[in-house]
Amino acid sequence: MFKPPLALASLSGEADAEWALAAADHAGAAFLGGLALDEPSRNAARKLVARDRNEFLPADPLAFLDDQLATVADAEATIRPGINVRATTKEPIREAAAICADHDAILELNAHCRQAELCAVGCGESLLADPDRLAEYVAVAAAEGAAVSVKLRAEVDGVDLVAVAESIAAAGADAIHIDAMDAESVVGEVAATSDLVVIANNEVRDRDSVHEYFEYGADAVSIGRPSREPDGPIIARVANAVAESTTEPMP
Repeated sequence: MFKPPLALASLSGEADAEWALAAADHAGAAFLGGLALDEPSRNAARKLVARDRNEFLPADPLAFLDDQLATVADAEATIRPGINVRATTKEPIREAAAICADHDAILELNAHCRQAELCAVGCGESLLADPDRLAEYVAVAAAEGAAVSVKLRAEVDGVDLVAVAESIAAAGADAIHIDAMDAESVVGEVAATSDLVVIANNEVRDRDSVHEYFEYGADAVSIGRPSREPDGPIIARVANAVAESTTEPMP
């Protein structure tokens, strides 16, 4: 799906084209966003901004998405862009997926954010409690020809991530982006039972953490906050460890 198998995970209100291009020499993919696509999700994002959280709230989110992906493409960078999106209905997801397909970008459905404002309108983590709707979103996006990823977190009460992985794979997803929290072994459980590209996230900071996830069977790893410092030591360590893992047997 992308090489090297290191992704930059979306950072709310910060992960734009400029951010992606700043680290393009290190990573194979960058997930811009998260981007709220419809009025319920945008209203929830406004409430988050009111309590000092960063959010992207352009006047026209689809035009913003198109412009951001075009900016990455125009730079002729090797990094593959993606966009992490939130929506409460299928149509804006379909429209966003069509734009992603035009730019060979990855459409990433956000089933990850756990802020109460987002969950109350049916976005983010609340999608894990409604797997049929999540699968419908995947199917709509895949039908537009976009590569589809789902971002979610482990350790959500009552959620079987292996079952979720099976459901989204059947609906046409290409990847699952797992915030492992303190349950790193779930990456192995999903990798062992699914043909999805498994992207592992959470505390990816050094050689040991990179190799741990690859040993569990992850196809790629991602970093979030360290991507704010594209010339910093953490992203360099992780990039070196990823390169090492693809050229040498892991201990």
